[in-house]
Amino acid sequence: MIQPGDQIDHIVRDNPGRERYELIVDDRIISIADYHLDGPTVVVPHVETDPEMRGQGMADRLMRGMLDDLRIGNRTIRPLCPFAAGFIRDHPDDADLVA
Repeated sequence: MIQPGDQIDHIVRDNPGRERYELIVDDRIISIADYHLDGPTVVVPHVETDPEMRGQGMADRLMRGMLDDLRIGNRTIRPLCPFAAGFIRDHPDDADLVA
């Protein structure tokens, strides 16, 4: 079983055509964060992980990659999803990204 601190090859990508961020592991979409834009703010109503991969830190990896991308792009986030809001609350260094 993969644990949150384990090193795995993964990619977090923005898929603007589907309005979501995706965590890719072994060419498979494992976790997604749906969003819509409100100006420069990414509004995230939903984060979901493949049921087979839950409990292995996949959504955490997705959130980390998404927040890093938002920071690079000078964008903010409005986390409506309880998981996304909790991730940011648990990582106070990212609180400045909250719109």
